[in-house]
Amino acid sequence: MKILTLDDFDLKGKTVFVRVDMNCPIDPETMEISGTKRIEEAIETIESLKEAKVVIASHQGRVGNKDYTGMEKHADVLAKFLNRDIKYVEDIIGSAAQNEIKNLEAGEILLLDNLRLCAEENYEFSPTDASKTIMVSRLAKLFDLCVLDSFPSAHRSHPSIVGFPHVLPAAAGRIVEREVRKLDEIITVAKAPHVIVLGGSKVEDRLEAIKMLIQKGRADHVLLTGLIGNVFMRAQARIKYPLGIKREDEAVAKAHKLIGEYPDVFSTPVDVAVDKDGSRVEMDVRELNKGDQILDLGPKTVEHYNKLISGAGTVFISGPPGFFERKEFSYGTRSLLESVANSMATTIVSGGHLTSALKKYELADKIDHISTAGGALVLYLTGEKLPMIIALEDAARRERAK
Repeated sequence: MKILTLDDFDLKGKTVFVRVDMNCPIDPETMEISGTKRIEEAIETIESLKEAKVVIASHQGRVGNKDYTGMEKHADVLAKFLNRDIKYVEDIIGSAAQNEIKNLEAGEILLLDNLRLCAEENYEFSPTDASKTIMVSRLAKLFDLCVLDSFPSAHRSHPSIVGFPHVLPAAAGRIVEREVRKLDEIITVAKAPHVIVLGGSKVEDRLEAIKMLIQKGRADHVLLTGLIGNVFMRAQARIKYPLGIKREDEAVAKAHKLIGEYPDVFSTPVDVAVDKDGSRVEMDVRELNKGDQILDLGPKTVEHYNKLISGAGTVFISGPPGFFERKEFSYGTRSLLESVANSMATTIVSGGHLTSALKKYELADKIDHISTAGGALVLYLTGEKLPMIIALEDAARRERAK
């Protein structure tokens, strides 16, 4: 590979900055962590650093959102999974954090507070500018090595992702190493027709991803579900009322343009399931009224989507088709995942929610590649160079030139 891994470095006694993704779902009522999958995924890399002084850093939520919180509870969960003590500091770049880093002993682990508490981490920079931020300037001198293991954030050029590897030796963590190896294999053998099943709530990111996938020949059929499906149905005038999402007019206009440019690519739901007094009620999309909460696909849509999936050469599914956590609205998610798992295609499942669903329905061992990443994975499949991967490749070139 063009990047270096943990196996390329002598880690004993070294102070290592480890950028992971422990961005977990948070219960808005209790503010407790409600899903620990990403914390569990970080363990493999941390265990590979047993002889080092380890400083872990991650985002949690976005400023202004309900899941924006500190990392103290993450430290408790991590300690339970590792069965080791985890030091925690309510600081990132101040004297408290710096002193804790300087006083670490080999084999000890320190978790910094939510990186987004540092204003710079909420913006994206070029690697050179990122390396000059206060965060990197203050902390980099305390580390011998930077380890990047946050693949779900690989498409973002935050200081913690592109700044540290610009001034420090850098290695891919175990997740990033595995993702790059596996995805490169899949891209090499992937064959048409390419069927993309997209759900989820990040509409703006999805719209950009769809266009790139089509343009790069990675999307012969795009099957839409969830909120992004609703946006396209609004663009088709099949949903006639506002959805109430941010920048809705702009999103609908982009969807309308995509449908016009690629009329034979898109499939949208013809029937859905809504919640009526706590029960599942199936209805034609044209019968929807404002206030109807769409929580799943209907049987006609599922049947059509399953036919396209069964004839695919490559299937990529990202974002749950329905609110599968409620049994009465799990039909679409379970049925499509079973279709993907039983297809003869090369199969890729993306995103934390679908990863949980695969585990729930005992289908994980039938999928070729499973990733908790969303937007980063989509961009990688288009052949786009991700900022994190570029940073690791640049660092590797510098290291090999020594």
